[in-house]
Amino acid sequence: MDLCVTVKGVSFLLQTGMGILGNTVVLLAYAHIILTEPKLLPVDMILCHLAFANLVLLLTRGVPQTMTVFGLTNLLNDASCKVVIYTYRISRALSVCLTCMLSVFQAVTVAPAGPGLSRLKPALPSLVLPTFAGLWLLNMAICIAAPFFSMAPRNGTVPAYTLNLGFCHVDFRDNLSYVVNGVAVSGRDFAFVALMVASSGYILLLLHRHSRQVRAIHRSQGGGAETRAAKTVVTLVVLYVFFFGIDNVVWIYMLTEAKVSPVVADMRVFFSSCYAFLSPYFIISSNKKVKAKVLCAAEQDRPESMDTQETYDK
Repeated sequence: MDLCVTVKGVSFLLQTGMGILGNTVVLLAYAHIILTEPKLLPVDMILCHLAFANLVLLLTRGVPQTMTVFGLTNLLNDASCKVVIYTYRISRALSVCLTCMLSVFQAVTVAPAGPGLSRLKPALPSLVLPTFAGLWLLNMAICIAAPFFSMAPRNGTVPAYTLNLGFCHVDFRDNLSYVVNGVAVSGRDFAFVALMVASSGYILLLLHRHSRQVRAIHRSQGGGAETRAAKTVVTLVVLYVFFFGIDNVVWIYMLTEAKVSPVVADMRVFFSSCYAFLSPYFIISSNKKVKAKVLCAAEQDRPESMDTQETYDK
């Protein structure tokens, strides 16, 4: 096997495998938290949903992409391609929307109480599920065109205005539908990214300008957890924006070319999946609840032989 193909395949394999593992661990940790606590905080509910979206993203894009890189062909037929591409598009959209939702909710949480916020803050927990439903409906509507253009790879030359994903083709038939689809998807992404950057900037401004007042509130109301959560949210936003920037530079290039090399498409897939791969490990390391559950599970899974040896050593 060619060295370049091997490196690319191993990179996708590690990214997909570790990403699936990390997001699964986060979901299992939250499942255990739900069973032991009366209710989740809004931030925890959003992080749990974000891990689910990122897991689906890796399963529908990372897994078939990895298999294709290693030379496996004819993985999906036309119907399977439509389902996989549509599911991937929705999960990718939810990833950016939920990260935005996370930053907006956290900005409202740490904002000083005012006439409007005094009524909004207590209502935040009740707004989480309706917002989830709204984001699902919005992205299902925006991504509805994807199934109509998706198909299994055909033998021969790839037509113009076709995204060659390796395991599936997305054939837009003409330049107009190709550009309209790209503008709609990019417009949605840029709108949510702009909102998450603005809300994260507001969080940083609050923490910087009012550090003494914020610390006083934290001591009286247990706000230290809010500060840690705010820093976690801001870091996740920075992480997303970084990979989003790389992803969209490649995407804009792809929109300007009638025929795109599979190598370019592979680069975009890799960078667009980096957030889904890295974010669960950051959540595990920065979220005390999740970290505690993971460490507890690790302690319980210690081999009996180690415990026996410790007993003999005593």
